[in-house]
Amino acid sequence: MNDHRPSIILITADQLRKDALGCYGNQIVDTPNLDRLAASSMQFDSAYTASPRCLPSRCALATGQFPHNNGAYSNFRDCQLDPQIPNLYNTLHAAGYLSAHIGKCHYAPVPYGETRADQTLPYQDFRDYYVSLGMDYLALQDDKQVSVWFRDDYADELDRAGHLEAYRAAVWNRDTRKVFDFPGPAAWHPDSWVGRKAAEYVSDYGEGKPLFLWVSFSGPHFPFDAPTAYYNRVDMERLGLGHYQPDEFDEEDKIHAASYHGGGRIEGCGSAPDRACKNYTDDYWRDLRRNYFANVALIDDQVGDLLVAVQERFGDNVLVIFTADHGEMLGNHRLWGKHNCGYEDVLNVPLLVRYPNQRQHQRTDAKVMLTDIMATCLKTAEVADPPPTDGVDFGELVAQGGHPYVFAEGDGFLTVSDGRHKLVRVVQEIGVFTEFHDLAADPQEIHNFAGDPSYAAQQTQIQTVALDFLIRDLLP
Repeated sequence: MNDHRPSIILITADQLRKDALGCYGNQIVDTPNLDRLAASSMQFDSAYTASPRCLPSRCALATGQFPHNNGAYSNFRDCQLDPQIPNLYNTLHAAGYLSAHIGKCHYAPVPYGETRADQTLPYQDFRDYYVSLGMDYLALQDDKQVSVWFRDDYADELDRAGHLEAYRAAVWNRDTRKVFDFPGPAAWHPDSWVGRKAAEYVSDYGEGKPLFLWVSFSGPHFPFDAPTAYYNRVDMERLGLGHYQPDEFDEEDKIHAASYHGGGRIEGCGSAPDRACKNYTDDYWRDLRRNYFANVALIDDQVGDLLVAVQERFGDNVLVIFTADHGEMLGNHRLWGKHNCGYEDVLNVPLLVRYPNQRQHQRTDAKVMLTDIMATCLKTAEVADPPPTDGVDFGELVAQGGHPYVFAEGDGFLTVSDGRHKLVRVVQEIGVFTEFHDLAADPQEIHNFAGDPSYAAQQTQIQTVALDFLIRDLLP
């Protein structure tokens, strides 16, 4: 390779909880490959997504800008990412890198209303749009359900292998309530395909320039569809049902009271009896959680194969970042999904960063955000005159003690946290809600302290920070 700058491998899993990994204390399923990565990485305990929704989070990560700055703030409204905005692909490409992406993109709202149960529809316009963001290479698997609804690269290969029709039938089967066995060989699961494509691409890489590769697994995002071969990797005695308090949604002013009792907006209530997450049985929660952790084990296997290929191809001259776009409730508070969630389950994500030639494990509780990834990549790539972002290189940020506040936003949704006190505000057609949490006194976020006189000063301070967060970007 003529250019001796480090290659960059960014690995993301969709809707992955931080505590699903062994390096963060999980004992329900083994994740040996990610644990080994953590052992030679900077491991973050306080890394936060910029949004609890896929599209805004991914666009914030790709641009280093908060959703209200890059304009991509919703999964559902017409607010796709502008190709003219500097992003990881076009900026690194312009700096002499080859920019590649394998797996899920979701940089534009999915046309959910066009989906059909009897066929998988064309998707070329979406693929062309993604490439226009600056990609030199794209192997697209744009979400488990999307690959059933629309013919991306994975769906095309799955069809030729003879497994697409069975997968489409399973995804559209409402009786399963989004929990089922993958109806094909484990090697054809979406995350197996992404991992295999990524490892092969790295092994075959022969360009005379450094590589930027984003490997984007669409699991363990629902549907919860792990191959049965992975079920025995899950310790059912440790699995549990998730933590919840039966009376925590008795107060209707809680954001997810309707999701629990019926008619709410979180994804899980859409499949629940009477659209009420409280109506799921314990057996359902066990099956859902088993499939989720089994999918985590599958992803860990694929990451292991990829990291072997990365080591063989690039040695230690590579920046490796592993994270998730957001988390998943997974039965906590008797909910699943992430929509409108200000809980730590969703906002506080896993983050492992191994710099070139790094050998030592470093663990930090400095608050960082996914918007810091672009600044970190551009600094490592020695990009001259990098475009401004809302982020800071992780190494610099840790030395500074981290961000004083972290933010997550979307259409009609904002959270602000100083690491202990957190404001969650929802202003949507479903109503106006304010929650205030004390993570030290109530780490499971059962109680809402909004309006409590004993928290008046703290709530006022966080509200002021929230206002400043939005106003500062309106300045000339």
